[in-house]
This record gives sequence, structure tokens and C-alpha cells, in this order.
Amino acid sequence: MSESRNGSEISANISGRSLSGISEVETIGVGVDLVSAARRNIGFLRSVAEAGWLDEKATVAEAIRRYDELWMPLVSDLTVVGSTPPMVLPPLDVEWVWFCHTLNPVSYRQYCELRFSKLVGKPAILMKRTKNMPIPVVTNEELLKEVTKHSFLYSKFSEAYRSEIVYLIAARQRYKAFLYMVQRFSDECSRFVPASDILLMWLTHQSYPAVYAEDLKEMEGDMGKVVSVWESVKEKEVKETNMLWERIYDQPYGKAGGEAVLEFDKIGSVKQPIFWEVSDTDVNTKYKSMLPRFLLEVCVFLKLNSRMKAAQQDVTCQSLRLSMLRCHRELKLDKSISDFRYDSWHKAWNLYCEFGTKGVILELRREGGHCFKGSSLQATVTFHWNDLLRAPSLTLEREVAQQARIVTSITPPVQAPYFLKCVPDRVTDNSGAMISDVILRMNRYRPQEGRWLSRTVLDHAGRECFVVRMRVGGGFWRRGGETPTAVKWEDRIVEIREGSWSYVAGPIGRAPEKVVGTATPKEPPEQWKAAWKFSTGDELMIGWESSTSISSLSFCLGNQMSPEPSVKLLKGRKMQYQVKNEESQNKEEEEEGFVTLVRFTEENPTGRATALLNWKLLVVELLPEEDAVMVLLLCISILRSVSMMKKEDLGCLLTRRRLKEAKLGERDWGSVILHPSSCSSSIFSPYLQPWYWNAKAVMGSDGADHITRQPAFNYSPVEGSENMYKRGIIT
Repeated sequence: MSESRNGSEISANISGRSLSGISEVETIGVGVDLVSAARRNIGFLRSVAEAGWLDEKATVAEAIRRYDELWMPLVSDLTVVGSTPPMVLPPLDVEWVWFCHTLNPVSYRQYCELRFSKLVGKPAILMKRTKNMPIPVVTNEELLKEVTKHSFLYSKFSEAYRSEIVYLIAARQRYKAFLYMVQRFSDECSRFVPASDILLMWLTHQSYPAVYAEDLKEMEGDMGKVVSVWESVKEKEVKETNMLWERIYDQPYGKAGGEAVLEFDKIGSVKQPIFWEVSDTDVNTKYKSMLPRFLLEVCVFLKLNSRMKAAQQDVTCQSLRLSMLRCHRELKLDKSISDFRYDSWHKAWNLYCEFGTKGVILELRREGGHCFKGSSLQATVTFHWNDLLRAPSLTLEREVAQQARIVTSITPPVQAPYFLKCVPDRVTDNSGAMISDVILRMNRYRPQEGRWLSRTVLDHAGRECFVVRMRVGGGFWRRGGETPTAVKWEDRIVEIREGSWSYVAGPIGRAPEKVVGTATPKEPPEQWKAAWKFSTGDELMIGWESSTSISSLSFCLGNQMSPEPSVKLLKGRKMQYQVKNEESQNKEEEEEGFVTLVRFTEENPTGRATALLNWKLLVVELLPEEDAVMVLLLCISILRSVSMMKKEDLGCLLTRRRLKEAKLGERDWGSVILHPSSCSSSIFSPYLQPWYWNAKAVMGSDGADHITRQPAFNYSPVEGSENMYKRGIIT
């Protein structure tokens, strides 16, 4: 039974109680290991989402028949009331129906009582099962509707951090606190709206029907007030839940990875700028020069101290500034203190940060500092990611200058896509050494043979990962008149070497020795304009129907080892990379240069985008399961082919010097991304958005225009003539 309390009683007896401060005696006991069970359920939901055949109505109908006529009678016969459910393993389609059915506890209980005169439970551990393709027969419309309703359930919990143990432990703690709130104060809310982490635990609890019924037998009526996963809610109901949680626990209800994601009536949820894709493998661990990226979500909440209100302190001239400890030092986000409240928590910022940023700094500042300009620093608090990972519920609270309380929460860091970009560098010879007097002296003035355009591949933090070399010329340079000459098209190979330059004097060095990939031009078939053969076994064909528009380009990527096409190259930003810009005047121009790589497998028969590349800017983003060298070869090969077909240097390949880059740590690529809810007209920077939203602005190097406009004689004649490079690139 629920226990009604008014606001004053809550304030007097409960307010200020922390989540961990509620004793086990006060909380609802849970008879299943929710952490392990939730982790298994997420994996199970992913398997269902990847099994395309479970989306078909006829398939689901047959699964329901097998569940109703075969599976449930079998389990019922093996089940003894009061004992542990039998360890029997259902096929995937039957388990999916069973899972969906248990998410409606009232309907499931009525079904079991009517059919078997008892509640049929589920074992706590289910091992792997074999897929059993069913035969279409339609039956049981009510259950069919229930299963169809949950077809996209995995999309609510698909973020990679949901399976992390520390996240699930924190979610279990909040779920128990949520049950305590529902049980003790059910009359305080018309409906309770669960946050996403609490919802995950609730659904997991429900999926073990016998345990769920026993655990919550004293609050069965109260749980009817909790909004289920697909129910629409009103904003008022979300606010009521937030306010009650704050009054009981004196903490914000929302947190990183734990917002109320249920959709409001007729209002769609805001699309996240980050695609939290789960990758089971990282094929790039074989490249020692590549270091993975790790990403986490951050939420910062603020509440003013009530004693400031009593003292009638003026806060109109004060502001709170957020900055990062590392990687994006130029970031400064300001919020006026007057925007916050004394009686409730307010979300100040929601952002996504690389783990390498180390943490956030929050400064309390007052307008009118030195000479009445700018602002002066009054107090500082710092939240380190490592401290937050060790904190209960992945949340910490700090007080700043006794004026405001700040609560910061994070999600566990998970591996994110790799970011790689190619930047111009000096011309090299056949051995990989840069063309330079320094190298010449080290070689005892033996002329350097061959001329290769070079590009250094940098990762998200500016580290050198690979060196890309494109053969352009052969021969030597001698003062007597001998100069390098352009090689034939079929000899203009591309090679990628793993590692960083070995510098011998300033910017002069030698390329790493290990070659990890090559692309060789070949004679294209009749219907294609260019063709390349990769050392990976892949073959790229490029077609071009019009000599004026790049949009008429077409691509085909095949492999001799696999007769069936398993990869597609789609022009533009597709699937999760798609950018919907209603105000765009020239969408075709914005998509120019982008190619999305989509792979088709048994697990993903409809295709899975594993990489996005911009061949004009030589920039790639790829999932850990996609090979970085193959994507780089694709990028370079497309650029070289299109430059030759259009007879134009589209990607600044003629630039033969390292360009000036932003200083490392000032605004590292992709280190901080703002959630749309934290964006405003006063905060607009392409560096705080996904790079492909405004690729030219984000990837443009400082001084790039200046260098590309320089006349040819600024390059040493020893490197070769400008005409030789033009012939090697655009003819």
C-alpha cells in the first residue's frame, strides 16, 4: 500500500537523503541480479534488432504460435511452484515473444493463471540458442500487437555505455530509489516517468515475471502509475516526477545517460549529435601507431543556495564558466547565475567529451574585472573524470563559493569512431626520405632518386599514425640539367606506411619503413573511367557520366574473394551521418566530396555504415571494425582519379609543405561536442558540432589559402618542376 505524505512532511523527514543513504530495509528487495540480467537483455535486444526476419508479421505470428502452443505448456509442466524455474533454452523467436509478453505484467499474469493456474517464471541465466526459422501461420492477435509494439525497443538502449558494469550498478541504485519513491509517495504524482537508466532496470525486472511479482506484490497498484516504455507523456508529468525526486533526494532527477527519453505528446525527441554505435571488434589494433578514442557524456546541473536568497545577494553580475582541463583549452561556455533557481535544479550543460579531456573546470566569475572590462575570477571547482567514475551513480556534487551547488554526472567512457586526416608534407624519394640538402649530405651527396608526394596522417589528437606516399616522378636532379620526369599512369602507385616520421633535422625526416597498404592504378573496364587494385584484395571502379558535375560520380568496390557484393559506396552523408538542414540553399554542394561506406553481412542484411570519408579534404571517420588503411586507400584513390578526370587539383595535392595547424590542445578535433539542448545563438562554433556538419570550417588549416596561392618557384627545383607534378596529378 502507498503511504501519502504532503510536501512539508517530505521536507522535514526525507529531504537531503542521498540515494545511498536509504537502507536496505527501506528499499524494495529485488530477487534477481539486475546488473547481469540487464547486460544480457541488452545483448539479446541487439540480436533481435539484427535478425531482420523477426520484423516480418508472418514470422512473428508463427513465433507466437510456437510460444503459445508448444513452449509455455512445456515450461509450465517443468515448473514447480515455489522452486527455481527450469533451465530450458528457447529459440530466439520464442524468447522474443516471451520477453515482450512479460513486459505487460498484468496481461502475462492473467494469461498464465487462465492457461496454467499458476505464474510461470523464467530462469535467471539463458545461454546461447540456435536460430529456428519458423513457418508462417497467423494466430493470437493480442500477443502479436504486444510483440510488434516492441520491435524497436533496442533503439532506446543501443548506446554502447549501457552495457558497462559501472553504469548498470548506478542504474540499479537509482531504480531502487525510484521504487522507494513510488511506494512511499505515490499520491504525490499523477504519473511517474522513469528516466532511461531506471526504465532499463524496470524492463529487466519485469522480464523475470515470477521474481517481479514476488518483489512488488505489496505495491502492484502503485506500479500502475509508472509510465510504460511506449506511452506518451505530458511535460507536466515529467516535471512532477523531477520535483518529487528533488524533494526526496535533493539531487537532480536527470543525469548523463539517465534522462526521461519518453516522447511527449506530439513532440519528437531531439536527435543526438553522437551515434553511439557498438563495435564488437577493433581490427585496427594491428596498427601500433593508432590509439583508440574514448567518449563519454557529461551533464552539469546547478542550484543556487537558499541562504543567498535570504541574504538578498545580487547575482545579476555573476556568471558560471565551463572549460576543459585538456584538449580544448580555448573552449569557454558562460551562463548567467541569474538563469538558475533557488528551489530546483537546472541543467546548465549537456555535452560529449573525449576521455582525454580529463575533466571540466567551472569558474564563478563577476562582470567588471580589471579596468571594468571582462570578468574577474571568484572561485573554481573541478570535476575529474576518474573521480566521477569512482563515485556512486557516476555523480559528484561540489559547492562553489557557498553560493551555488553543482552536480556533474558522466557515462562510462566507451570506444568511439577513429578520426583520421591527411595533411600535406614534403616530397620524398623512393626510399622514403624527404628531398632535402640535409638528407643529401647524410647520403654523401648521392642524388635522391624518384619523387613521391607525401601526406602525413594525423589522428584526433594530432598524433602521426601513417605516411601516405603517391608516386609522381622518376629519375634524379643534377645541376647539369637532369631533372625528374613524370611516370606513367599505371606506375603512379599509392602506398601507406605505418608509423610516424623519423626526424633528423627540424621538419626533415624519413618515412617509416613498414608498408601496410598499396593501391595500383589499372586499366578500367569499358563502362568505367578509372580503376584501382588494393593490396587488401579489393578493387575500386569509378564512373563519371558528366564532365561538369561531380554529383554524377559512381563507385563500385568489389573483392575477388567474395563474388557477392558486400560493400557499397554511397555518395554523400548517408544513414547515421545524414544531416538534415532545412535552411540549406545548396544541398548538392554540401554533400560534394562525401562518401559513406556501407557493409552488408548476415547480421546486418540491410547494411551498416562503417565509415564516412571526404575525399576532397582527405578526412575519414571509421568504426573500430573498419580497416583504417583500406579507407585511406579509398580516399586517396578517389581524389587522384577525380582530379585527373576533371583536370583540376581538387584536393590541394600540389601543396608540398606542412601547413600551419591549430596548436595541440587548443581545440583538438572532436574533443568536445555540445548537445543541441545546450546550444544557443550566443554559442555557435563548428568545432562544437560533429565535424561533417561543417567539414570545410572544421578541417581548414590555418594559413592553407596563403600557402596554396604561393607561386611555384617557392619550391626547390630539386623536388621537381611544377609541370611534372601537374602532369602526375591532373593529366
